[in-house]
Amino acid sequence: MVVPTWAWFATIGGLLVLLAIDLFIVDRKPHEVTVGEAGRWVAFYVGCAIAFGGAIWAFSGGTYAGEFFAGYITEYSLSVDNLFVFLIIMSAFKVPRIHQHKVLLIGILLALVMRGAFIAVGAVAIAKFSWVFYLFGAFLIYTAWNLSRQGLGGEDEEYEENALTKIARKVFPVTDTYHGANSFVRIDGKRFVTPMFIVMIAIGTADLLFAVDSIPAIFGLTKEPFLVFTANAFALMGLRQLYFLLGGLLKKLVYLSVGLAVILAFIGVKLVLEALHTNSLPFLNGGEPLPVPVPNIVVSLAVIVSVLAITTIASLLKSKRDEERAIAGGTAESTAAESPAGESTTESGEPVDHRR
Repeated sequence: MVVPTWAWFATIGGLLVLLAIDLFIVDRKPHEVTVGEAGRWVAFYVGCAIAFGGAIWAFSGGTYAGEFFAGYITEYSLSVDNLFVFLIIMSAFKVPRIHQHKVLLIGILLALVMRGAFIAVGAVAIAKFSWVFYLFGAFLIYTAWNLSRQGLGGEDEEYEENALTKIARKVFPVTDTYHGANSFVRIDGKRFVTPMFIVMIAIGTADLLFAVDSIPAIFGLTKEPFLVFTANAFALMGLRQLYFLLGGLLKKLVYLSVGLAVILAFIGVKLVLEALHTNSLPFLNGGEPLPVPVPNIVVSLAVIVSVLAITTIASLLKSKRDEERAIAGGTAESTAAESPAGESTTESGEPVDHRR
């Protein structure tokens, strides 16, 4: 895929315009983002991603468009796991809800810049060393194994500040309270940073850690740096709106980790197969490629969409059953508590007449 320099600049410029519009409309006045507002913005960003994929289809063909959509869906689904960590960080720092939108915006912008650097390094490594796919594949399979053994988490999970936030606290004097949406304040002539500044670092670095998984995963779907970058950009841009849209629904995606593990394992195996198919390691098959089948992008896209659909449906069904059991259990306990001592009751709560 040949992408001229002007296309890179035009794409980055378009993404910046979208962010500027979002910043001007949503963040010009701090407020709590409603579910309806978040839903409209998520639909807007998803629509932008679909339009961008359609443009790729028109100018570069269906194969590259399929790679973009596969990468975008994968990055977006992996980002849902980020949201739970964001929720923990927001709770740990007690960020006021009216300022959470700004925190996510700055944190995600930092993550986008850092991911861009990751993508550049990954593209150079893949271009020079084809055996990197073996490492990427093995790492994704290992990550999938670990992910399959853990759940989405719970409310009692605690956040521990990473090294960067601890260094920031040592380097900069930090106020005890928030000062509106300000990251820096001056008190008695001395400059301080607020908890807002620290939480932005926490959000950005947390997403960077997730990039360690997601960047190798998307390189398993496309080797085009342009598609890798744009898929990540669109996924991140819609991420903060998704945070407010999902809300309590996030806790109901109980099988999310299992579904993501399946996707990562599939991509990991795909990477290993591609590495074998283009093998150049002298100690393996004499440095010659092996005739192994490699799933094409249509198969990859079908697997990703199917796994996500099954995972979501299964999660919601389980959550519904658990809620019904909890309600039934609460009703039974309430009925038992209200019944006279020593008196049996029927399922409907009516006393049983033992004289019959």
